[in-house]
Formats: sequence, C-alpha cells, structure tokens
Amino acid sequence: MPEEPGKHRPNKRPLVSTNAALPPPTKTQREHQATLVHLICEQAAAGGIDFAQYMELALYAPGLGYYRGGAQKFGAAGDFVTAAELSPLFARCLAKQLQQVLTHLGDGDLLEIGAGSGALAVDVLRELERLDSLPQRYLILELSAELQQRQAMLIQRALPHLHARVHWLQTLPAVPLRGVIFANELLDAMPVTRFRVSERGIEQLHVVCENGRFKWRARPASEAVCERVQPLALPIPYISEINLTAEAWVRSIAEHLQAGVLLLIDYGFPRAEFYHPQRDHGTLMCHYQHRAHSDPLILTGLQDITAHIDFTAIAEAGFDAGLSVLGYTSQAAFLLANGLHELADAVTTSPVWEHMNFARQVNTLTSPAEMGELYKVIAFGRDIDIALQGFSLNDRRGRL
Repeated sequence: MPEEPGKHRPNKRPLVSTNAALPPPTKTQREHQATLVHLICEQAAAGGIDFAQYMELALYAPGLGYYRGGAQKFGAAGDFVTAAELSPLFARCLAKQLQQVLTHLGDGDLLEIGAGSGALAVDVLRELERLDSLPQRYLILELSAELQQRQAMLIQRALPHLHARVHWLQTLPAVPLRGVIFANELLDAMPVTRFRVSERGIEQLHVVCENGRFKWRARPASEAVCERVQPLALPIPYISEINLTAEAWVRSIAEHLQAGVLLLIDYGFPRAEFYHPQRDHGTLMCHYQHRAHSDPLILTGLQDITAHIDFTAIAEAGFDAGLSVLGYTSQAAFLLANGLHELADAVTTSPVWEHMNFARQVNTLTSPAEMGELYKVIAFGRDIDIALQGFSLNDRRGRL
C-alpha cells in the first residue's frame, strides 16, 4: 500500500521534532538573509517569479544561497544528517556495489556528484582500498568552493596517501566517463516547479515580494506543466511538485557516461505513490538547525529546501537518454544485499558499546520507520551487461 502522507519520517533526518519552535537566527544570519531577500525581491519586482526560480536563488545564489553561503550544513553542527554521516556502514556497502562494477569493467573512475561533508568519499575510498579495488581516479563534482575545501581537508586528514587520487571538478568531464557516477541525496535539493489543482484548473505557484516578505501567488500553469499534471487526474484541491530540473540533469549526466553505471540514492516514491490522492499537500520540506517544517518562504538562504523524488519520472528521463534501468529498490534492500549485516557482525574486537552503536546504525539505515523504506536506490547502465548485486534481494523496477 502507498505510504500515507504525514506518516513518513522527515527527509534528511532532522534531530528535533517538526513541532518544535524554530530557533531565531543570529544577527549575522539576519544580515545574510536580508541581503539575499533583497536580491530575490529585485528578481520578483516585475510581478513575481516561479517557485523553481525562488528555490534556485534561495539555495544556490553565489555567495548567498544556502549551499553557497559558507555555513555548516551537514552533521550534528549543521541542519541535517545524511546516511553517510550516520554510519560508515552505508559507505562500505556502497563500496561493495562500486567494486562489482569496476571489476566487471576491468578499470575505471568514480565520480561523486555533490559530496557534502566528504564523509562518504572518505569511507568509500577506505573500503575500496581494503578490497584492493581502488579506482584510477576518484572525481568529485562540487560547485561550492567552501564545501570543496572542507572535503579536501577531510580527505587529506583521513587518507593522506590517497589524496592525490582525488580530483575536484567544476563541470562534468569533457571526455565521457568509464566507471560509476553516483550521488547521495542530490536530486531532492534541485529546484522544483510547484503546482496547484483547484476549481480554476491547474495553476503554477509563484513567489511575490511584498514589503520584504515573500508570499505565494497562483497563476495559470504553463503548457508543459499542464501536460504533466492533466493525465494524473488529481482530486481538488491538490498541491504538489514536478522536478523538471532533476529530469534534465539525468539526461545531461547520461551524455557523460561512456560505459558503466549511474547510481542515485534519494528519498521518494514511484509516480503512483508520489501523486497519491491523500498526499495532497505535496512533499516540500525545509530543514533548519535540525528542525523540519514546510514553509520555504521564511529563513531564506538559512535553511535547506527539499522535495521528494518521483522515481518514475527519473527512470523515464534516463531511459529517454539511452540508458538502461538496471535496478530500483529501497535503501534497506540495497544495503542488505551488499552485506550490511555481515559488515556489522564482523566488528568482533570492539567493545560492547560499539557493537550496540553499530546495531543502532543498522536499524536507522534499514528500519521502515527510519530511513530504510523512504529512501530508494535507482541504477542506470550504458554498455554494461551485469546483474547488480545491490538489487538482488528486492528489485522493484516493476513498480516504476
């Protein structure tokens, strides 16, 4: 049965209840926010901007957007915790899947897109070294100079002997890659188009600025949005999102994969569940200092804004770009198929408290009440004939 709206865990795992009051920004944060608000208000002066443009500026405006502003985002000191920060077991399982592909190809590179804190890169490289399966190059595409610096410092500190194998990119490689391109919790932060179905028809939600504050404004939807929404036969009223940016991104990435696998991990549903009649307020969620809430028009530039993924749309985008869909499953099934329990049980020399900690990590990564079911894994391939081990327990391609 489709998961009921409101019953799933908030994405990116905030550490405090969504009902908790949001802490006030500091003076420095308020000044930062005011500068970005002024910039966006200028953009919206001629009658408002589409929400996707607002989200793009709020997250990625140079020097001001949430991911470009320099503040800590990941881990206990940031606004949310990803699976890579929760447990090294996540990366070790992922590394086993990467090893299978690299071994099948005979050689190749890895390209991680949006490496966050760098924790995933460190643990993947450490495990691949243990497995004697290091790639020729570990490439990281990171647009944030501040995050790139943090990643480099972490890798230099944790794996100094492998630092020279890691290369940072500002754009996709000019020469198509042979190996694996992968991303963890990347698609959810791409700007989404927000729409509303009402008695007036299909409307596209825009953002206007009034006296320095942002408000919603509904306008008739574009032809492209209408073409996507009309076949869904949604009830009235209904609000949701379309991630046209993520779909275009998948098509673009496909052009840069010569041979190998594109592996994406994120939270979301197949289309039938994404646009379930009961999920009538959409999936938009914001994260600020480990609090989750649903108002993207406040704390501009200070909070993360995300939306769940329609994995059917992502699969269609990859297929249209000439890729084969090699697998689709839950995070729990993917990690278990790549030896999660065996890796946790293998820690035999640790104190009892470490065993208990690993048990908690396994539960968080796999429990349906935590990250195990909401988070999904999808894999695409080009010029590769292989049954990926991560999808051997529960391949759900038939649900897309």
